[in-house]
Amino acid sequence: MHDPAHPGEVIRELCLEPLKLSVTDAAKALGVTRKALSEMLNGRAGASPVMALRLAKAFNTGAERWLAMQQQYDLWQARKAVKLGRVRRLVGGRKA
Repeated sequence: MHDPAHPGEVIRELCLEPLKLSVTDAAKALGVTRKALSEMLNGRAGASPVMALRLAKAFNTGAERWLAMQQQYDLWQARKAVKLGRVRRLVGGRKA
């Protein structure tokens, strides 16, 4: 997997821009504040389960899709930031 997009980037590029929606109009349609949507679009907030449900209804997608996208992004960021050198394997077998 290569540096996955933040869900906010996807919303901006694939949902808002093609529909020529402003952040204000999209926030109203989603039932959230402009600030909340702006924070997500700018990568300062993630897709919560509630937001995923809102996005799914508004853009005719699955909520699971938005949550999976957020999880992939979060895991990618964690892999870049976390040092696992001091973690010891507690069970035998294959590497996870």
